Amino acid sequence: MSDACKSCSSAGSCSPQDKAACGEKSEAEKELEKVLSRIKHKIVVLSGKGGVGKSTVAANIAMSLARAGKKVGLLDVDVHGPSIPRLLSLKGQHPNVDDNMIEPVAYAKNLWVMSTGFLLPSDDEAVVWRGPVKIGVIRQFIQNVAWGDLDFLVVDCPPGTGDEPLTVLQLLGEESKAVVVTTPHMLAVDDVRRSITFVGLVGATVLGIVENMSGFVCPDCGKTHEIFKSGAGEKLSLETGAPFLGRIPFDPELARAGDEGFNYLTVYPESETAKSVEKIIAPILALDA
Repeated sequence: MSDACKSCSSAGSCSPQDKAACGEKSEAEKELEKVLSRIKHKIVVLSGKGGVGKSTVAANIAMSLARAGKKVGLLDVDVHGPSIPRLLSLKGQHPNVDDNMIEPVAYAKNLWVMSTGFLLPSDDEAVVWRGPVKIGVIRQFIQNVAWGDLDFLVVDCPPGTGDEPLTVLQLLGEESKAVVVTTPHMLAVDDVRRSITFVGLVGATVLGIVENMSGFVCPDCGKTHEIFKSGAGEKLSLETGAPFLGRIPFDPELARAGDEGFNYLTVYPESETAKSVEKIIAPILALDA
């Protein structure tokens, strides 16, 4: 109880709205703070444009951090199109629920996953939820999932600047950091530029920009060929002042890994693509140095 409440004649009988007006935190807010206090670093992966490979980037960041010995949670808040279960070959998995707490699905020794995809009865099930329902579910995925003590929570958001990324950044607070994904196409860069502005408006920090599908890795010769122009991510970095984390080439084996659900970084650790991911996670790992 706050000092104001202690001196109030209505203490003990006021409504939640009255308590909020007096600065008294609700039980839900206290529970959220308790959960977040056990998570050192919050990394939100987002993009203003769809189809840029954002979920693939999020999954590989999480797997790379786990391979480096960090305790990692991967949260998929793409309510209408959850991709993480397929990317990690976890389709058909169902989390256990005990005492109103949800146990995340274990992917590896140091990596736990939660996604709306685990809760849908079939792949054909359409999620028809309005904003308030989505906001409530996302809050549950953060507050009521037994994440435990984590070094990193990596959150995969749907494209755009709507309810999902806004809710995540607001719930995680100003200490959250965004990784913004683009492709070399200027059409994508235009939308991603708005994402960077969005992150600043909600009080979070842009950790950096990733340019995905930057060049094509030939499966025969192993060389990288620029099918599209590269450098758009770096140019955007110079324009906005957001750090440039690096490029990930378009690699057919990385695409196959996503379709078949195997860990590309484990199977091809010496590839140029794997090395590019290692470069990108270096500044993220440095947060926990």
